[in-house]
Amino acid sequence: MSRLSAKTCAPTRPGGSPVFERAGSVGTPPQHYGNPLSEQKAILSGALVELASSVITLTGPDRLSWLDSLTSQSLKALQPGESAETLLLDPSGRLEHAIHVVDDGNVSYLIASDGPGLYAFLSRMVFMLRVEVVLTDLRVVGSFASLDALATWVDPWEAGPGHTYAESRPDAPWSYREHVVAPDFSWHGPVAGTLALEALRIAAWRPAQQDADDRTIPHELDWLRSAVHLTKGCYRGQETIAKVHNLGHPPRRVVLLHLDGTVPAAGSAVLAGDVQVGAVTSSALHWELGPIALAVIKRSVDPTVDLVVQTDDGPIAAAQEVIVPTDAGATANVPRLPRLGAVRR
Repeated sequence: MSRLSAKTCAPTRPGGSPVFERAGSVGTPPQHYGNPLSEQKAILSGALVELASSVITLTGPDRLSWLDSLTSQSLKALQPGESAETLLLDPSGRLEHAIHVVDDGNVSYLIASDGPGLYAFLSRMVFMLRVEVVLTDLRVVGSFASLDALATWVDPWEAGPGHTYAESRPDAPWSYREHVVAPDFSWHGPVAGTLALEALRIAAWRPAQQDADDRTIPHELDWLRSAVHLTKGCYRGQETIAKVHNLGHPPRRVVLLHLDGTVPAAGSAVLAGDVQVGAVTSSALHWELGPIALAVIKRSVDPTVDLVVQTDDGPIAAAQEVIVPTDAGATANVPRLPRLGAVRR
């Protein structure tokens, strides 16, 4: 067998594309083209959004079993054209990288927000396996529509193949996909900015890398729903996944906040009374729901209590919509045994 090799075609993530830098565009990649609200409707009708994500390719006959051994999803039997989401965790089960995976039968395409960071980890995991890891200069565009692309990742969030803690689902549509395209990709159709896509994502309760911090475990964001296989073999962080799901409760939980005011910045403190109980992770102005945000708060916070988001411009009233309930986890039916030395009466 040949040794796993790693090489890079792009030491940093791709920059903006002239194709998307049209009149009125703001930011690189474009955050908007002048009207983020109408751009949300354009996305629902098929507009493309340029993303800052990177693409790593894996080739070689051992690529899927190797990736399966490192991450949270079961990938060994991934079929050509099939999409999956998987998480790279640290040994304590905390999230490091969320990875979108699609395989065409010869190549596995890995889409990640921090491609260089993920590539650095994968390139260190050099074993005697038939796998080659490449950080490419391929680009990624998001859409709700089909596209003739090198590869297309279809988000499994709506199907929810894993275990979900959420007791309901939002009405917001989320038939999202990401297309891997060449560096010289050309597109003359409708486009939209990342702010519009963020608003749709938040309304769909869909977690992303930016909703995590250095303490995040997948249960807190309901990520077992799409990215964790609960009965596969060992991988880094699996012990935490199993213990919290079967016996414990995640210490924090994600909520959707409906805001009475402006859109707060990510990182803004969330208060219950005078006590900080969490922080905003993503926020946006939605074309139907108005100002909304995802926030991660302490599990113990009463789901019925009104919250406040603290900003530089003052407090913003926030009503919480429960995504992960307070009793999430502890799914195993383990009988309680009497304590040692307890007196039976």
